[in-house]
Amino acid sequence: MKAAYLFPGQGAQFVGMGQDVYNHSIQSKDLFEQANEILGFRITDIMFNGTDEELKQTKVTQPSIFIHSVILAKALGDSFKPDMVAGHSLGEFSALVSAGVLDFEAGLKLVAARANAMQKACEIQPSTMAAILGLDDFIVEDICQRVSDVVVPANYNCPGQLVLSGSIAGIDRACELLEEAGARRVLKLNVGGAFHSPLMESARVELEKAIAATTFNTPICPIYQNVDARPYIDADIIKSNLIEQLTGPVKWSQILSAMIEDGATKFIEVGPGNVLQGLVKKVDRKADTSAATL
Repeated sequence: MKAAYLFPGQGAQFVGMGQDVYNHSIQSKDLFEQANEILGFRITDIMFNGTDEELKQTKVTQPSIFIHSVILAKALGDSFKPDMVAGHSLGEFSALVSAGVLDFEAGLKLVAARANAMQKACEIQPSTMAAILGLDDFIVEDICQRVSDVVVPANYNCPGQLVLSGSIAGIDRACELLEEAGARRVLKLNVGGAFHSPLMESARVELEKAIAATTFNTPICPIYQNVDARPYIDADIIKSNLIEQLTGPVKWSQILSAMIEDGATKFIEVGPGNVLQGLVKKVDRKADTSAATL
């Protein structure tokens, strides 16, 4: 029986997140305060008592989810015994810290750099994303290739749920064609940019410098990475894959299938929300899912 620990990405945030973890122990509180110092502002005030609008800012959202997830994993103590880990988009950074590849400070600095770089890329060129439900992946991929503007698969969340990224014109055209192709639902997302697409290239270049200057260690267990859904323990390969993650698709459905194939029978979501548990069930209804609790 193998345990897979999963770490959520952007979209899992909510006001009040992390307050229970903060109150759990002196060690947890100290880490939250350390995060405030590293970032140069009291992100805990926004996490615990801010508004939805404040929390939705990319530069706040990404560090908030990372901080919550990583400190929760540390608070689990000896009960945190992963046979494998994975994180959805931003969550890959949480997974790397929890698996010992990065220390807390290095991980948070990279997440902050990533969030700021992505924010800048969003401002350079208006872009967006859309969730497509009820079509096979190959149909969605084919339609993306037929659109002249930039539009690409960004998140393979589960069978029948694929998120696209692209220019506003590209997403609009793709959504028209996908509705005509019989998609059960086409939902344009309220996001500020085309994450995991070529339009994040400027952010990738900026983040690459920060990642290259950071020490990566061998993880305590394999980490299944977004870019190709394969497990890795080689620190250099992990680093290279992490750089490519910003402009490549999140192959989450493929990650879950690979984990199951490699013996995972229990999936524990570590962080705010419960979205990842639902995605696991879409891949394997019989899978044992739960949320990490203190």
